[in-house]
Amino acid sequence: MVLLLCTASLVSAALLAALAPAAAVATALNSPYHFDPLEHLGGVTPYFEPQDPPNSPAPPEGCTAERAAYLVRHAAIYVNDFDFEEYIDPFISKWENKTGIDWAKIPDLDFLAKWTPPVSEAEEELLTRLGKLEATQLGISLSFRYPRLRLPQRVWTSAAERTVKSAQALVRGFELRENTINVVEIYEGEESGADSLTPYKACPGYSSKAGSDESSAHLKKFTKPIVARLNSIAPGFNFTAKDVYGMMQTCGYETVVRGSSPFCSLELFTPDDWLGWEYTEDIRYHYNVGYGNIYAGAFGLPWLSAVGDLLKADTTEQDLYISFTHRELPPAVLVAMGLFNNSEFSEGGNVNDTMPLDRINGRRAWKSSHILPFLGNIAIERLNCTGAYGYADGAYYRALVNNAPQPLPECGDGPGTSCSQAGFETYLQDRAALFGGFSEKCGVEYKNSTDVLDIYTDPTVGNGTMVGKRSISSF
Repeated sequence: MVLLLCTASLVSAALLAALAPAAAVATALNSPYHFDPLEHLGGVTPYFEPQDPPNSPAPPEGCTAERAAYLVRHAAIYVNDFDFEEYIDPFISKWENKTGIDWAKIPDLDFLAKWTPPVSEAEEELLTRLGKLEATQLGISLSFRYPRLRLPQRVWTSAAERTVKSAQALVRGFELRENTINVVEIYEGEESGADSLTPYKACPGYSSKAGSDESSAHLKKFTKPIVARLNSIAPGFNFTAKDVYGMMQTCGYETVVRGSSPFCSLELFTPDDWLGWEYTEDIRYHYNVGYGNIYAGAFGLPWLSAVGDLLKADTTEQDLYISFTHRELPPAVLVAMGLFNNSEFSEGGNVNDTMPLDRINGRRAWKSSHILPFLGNIAIERLNCTGAYGYADGAYYRALVNNAPQPLPECGDGPGTSCSQAGFETYLQDRAALFGGFSEKCGVEYKNSTDVLDIYTDPTVGNGTMVGKRSISSF
């Protein structure tokens, strides 16, 4: 009997082993490959929440949010001026002048026979209707996320039209009654020191051109086969690397203007093409406002320090501190926070080695599509935890990027991805030791500079202006 049972067990094990490959095949057949270019467009990515890492955005069990600060990039615009003038407009002009090409007969490019450009020079930097709608939706989402917190009295924004209108749209989503929340505009000065929402403009050492050479090296590499293919099917147009880059950029911009774009077609550009484009952007942001730029942490720290003090304070005027800025500041703040660092768990080494120019680092943490879509946002929450299993009652802190909780470096002694009050204070001190001293690090020579961001508590900033009545014309 024992022999029979042992034999039966061996047979069952053998059958399971034999069936395992078949089961794996069945799973693969039921999980087809899916790729969405709109989630790989770097700074032109329409807002989405990659949930990377996949931690739950809900507060840990036993915890509730009692205060929060948000830094938000403006919502979707028609087109960035540099992108339009450097890549998109030259392609459009070239396409308009090549009237002898019969696009209708060219596979994958036949749409160009009847296509019309979605943007013009007059629309540079202007917020789209979709952008306004999504900013309003963010306001509604935050009011649902924090139902027990007081509505903000003020929302802060840099002075550019696209950031101001993004802030106004968010307020419309927040307001329960008309004219209850003010929008405070902060001047985008070149001699403001750290006391603005555009401190990179006041950092003489920083150059907006940083990263151009490095990204151009990878641009030439990844577009080489694409250029050859397009020139083979459309001889006479003489496609260049910049043409390809502009066409792929148009995928994102046309989508936020018209809802879709033929340039997003996976028949025109393959997933590998899009991943090459995305990595080119990641290189640029790495060297421009990321870990590859020696000034990024210096002008990213003031926001972290300012809101850290507000979150730790016993009492504050507001429960929610929301600010709007441009795409340069959020990545620099992430550097100051130590998030999305490719080298976080490595010993020594050069962080630039993690972003090679001759091949893609597919395992990198620094992905601009994940951290910098239109309306991308960074949040730090103060949690009140009572009865959280295994943890003492008290205040804890955690960070989220586009609604995905992010563990803070050397600060994970709380429930979920949070850290304790003492841990958070030590964390802020450590980050200040690394990146403090804005004026010195940036090489400031103008007078009256400051290393501190105090717009949230400085009475001279003023109360701003009310958004005004809701109306269809607002959108």
